[in-house]
Amino acid sequence: MIEAIEFRGSPAPTIGVEWEFALVDKVTGDLSNSAAALFDRVVELDDPASQGRIHKELLRNTVELVTGICTTTAEAMADLRRTLGVVRGIGDDLGVNLYGGGTHPFAEWSTQQLTEAPRYAELIERTQWWGRQMLIWGVHVHVGIDRRDKVLPIVNALLAYYPHLLALSASSPMWSGQDTGYASNRAMMFQQLPTAGLPFQFSQWGEFEAFVADQKTTGIIDHVNEIRWDIRPSPRLGTVEVRVCDGATNVRELEAIVALIHCLVVDIDAQLTAGTLPREMAPWLVQENKWRAARYGLDAVIIQDADCNERLVTDDLADILTRLEPVARRLDCVDELASVAEITGGRGSYQRQRTVFERTGDMRDVVALVVHELGR
Repeated sequence: MIEAIEFRGSPAPTIGVEWEFALVDKVTGDLSNSAAALFDRVVELDDPASQGRIHKELLRNTVELVTGICTTTAEAMADLRRTLGVVRGIGDDLGVNLYGGGTHPFAEWSTQQLTEAPRYAELIERTQWWGRQMLIWGVHVHVGIDRRDKVLPIVNALLAYYPHLLALSASSPMWSGQDTGYASNRAMMFQQLPTAGLPFQFSQWGEFEAFVADQKTTGIIDHVNEIRWDIRPSPRLGTVEVRVCDGATNVRELEAIVALIHCLVVDIDAQLTAGTLPREMAPWLVQENKWRAARYGLDAVIIQDADCNERLVTDDLADILTRLEPVARRLDCVDELASVAEITGGRGSYQRQRTVFERTGDMRDVVALVVHELGR
């Protein structure tokens, strides 16, 4: 029997942001399995403003900061900054820094400890080596959707912008002491988990419900939130959740990417409301675009349409920013959206990390760069 999945629609296009950090030792720069001690300190603080804002993750080297329900990018960033101040203060006491890159350049997976929770133990038991390899950190952005029938068309339409978001956020070029040659090795690693990677392109909510029913019947998942797609519906929250992006190394670039996602979703929503079908990409073209962005980052030449026209991703982004300016005005994020051009006109995180390593030959200097970029 196919169980109905309720989508609790959001009356406004609200946003929520989840920002994952690694904990790194202040002296060695290596990953630190100190999250349990950090969370003990959070409990001791008994700070109402931090309640529900600081989350555990799969491994004890990770902490996730989340916002409340926000209406603008600026509000979300202010929320994150408050929580960031709390966590950094605790980290200083514990001798650890927050590291915002998508991967750590030299840490070894075999020394990392699992967070104590049945669901994490079950995940590792099932996924084994690949699960233990998941030394990866990302950014997730939720945008509220008012009606269920819009959700899957928005997910499908967002896939056309997958390479833009990944190229802008790419911050994981190094892995286990080596330069991988990829701008985002995180994107390649995460898709190895059985329910992760690109979403299936369903057009009707009933198709999604049938898929979830099959997943539960066969024991692949127990809950909808165990579907770890790069872009997915979040029925309980009434949002579309964009999970494409690598970890952000600084607030300025994070707010640019959050504003872009917010504007894209609202623009697609408006097209649907007006009865216009937004642009969609065939699954095989989406898959190729993901790979190109992961491999080449801001130098990726992406496929634009069903006719296989191609264009440099940064050139396409320039036109997208112009088109979204009216949307940004409505969402009060004009300055934040405009700062996307600072990333495309400069150098992305993956490029900055490589520059430091080429200059010094020491991956500890790469860690120091990423820690420094977070600023105070």
